[in-house]
Amino acid sequence: MWCPSFSLSVWANAWLAGVAAPDDVLDALSQWAPRHSVTAYDSVAAGYTGLPWPDLNDLGAVSLLQTLRTAAGPAGSAPAIRVALPVPGDVRGLPAGTQFQRDALLAGEAIIVSRDPSSEAVGLVPDFEYDDIDEDDSDFEPPPELCGLSWTVYSLPAAPITEILDLGEAEYALRSAVRSAADALGAIRAGAGGVDVADPRGLVEQVLESAGQHRAPDHAPSRALRVLENAAHIDAIITVSSRLMPIGLQTSSEVQIASDALRPLAAVVRSARMAAVSAIVYSAWQQ
Repeated sequence: MWCPSFSLSVWANAWLAGVAAPDDVLDALSQWAPRHSVTAYDSVAAGYTGLPWPDLNDLGAVSLLQTLRTAAGPAGSAPAIRVALPVPGDVRGLPAGTQFQRDALLAGEAIIVSRDPSSEAVGLVPDFEYDDIDEDDSDFEPPPELCGLSWTVYSLPAAPITEILDLGEAEYALRSAVRSAADALGAIRAGAGGVDVADPRGLVEQVLESAGQHRAPDHAPSRALRVLENAAHIDAIITVSSRLMPIGLQTSSEVQIASDALRPLAAVVRSARMAAVSAIVYSAWQQ
């Protein structure tokens, strides 16, 4: 699990499909933040979901589940929830020119809920909240403490059409990406020369361990979980490589070459995760 939208989408979808309990959704969300809240961005979203308007008082995690239940409508035979992972230059699946698109792009993630492709829809964007730290005269600045995760609900005219990503193709693409990512990391370490560079493999394991506390629903296909695991491994290599680049590479041209090698790997990871999410979401309705 690499982002809150993924956790909420697969667990809330499982709950709506009748193969998970509300507490399962709340437990999954609690791994991201101790407190969750939900508010409507506009009056249309409020009217569609039952959220208060114009009163913008934050409601808790239970209200978040009620919002998803209302937006999804009566139980059907197909999922009503999907995830979007927009990046600069690729915002497919998001309504163009909307505040929802801009905020989703800023967050790098979002959820879209609709009863059917032709009906109205809502989009949800998460935002981490941190406690304010009192400033003092000391040189030590402790990191801000995560206190909550807020979800903003936007009205959409309809659910944008999205392509269905094939899980088999995604897994095949990941195999090549694993080798390319390992080669890029090795090249960065080799380019360090006499500079002391931390063990890349150890750093990759640390990144992977930090995301290991999140689990997927029991119905998730083993192939989808395998794809997610491989995607997480590549993503961790990309993260570590990006950190080591200023240390391990001596010239701006070397940095550019390394960046160019890593950039397509990020796209492969993103596509693989989208395919895996889709497979997990649909599997809940096949139980």
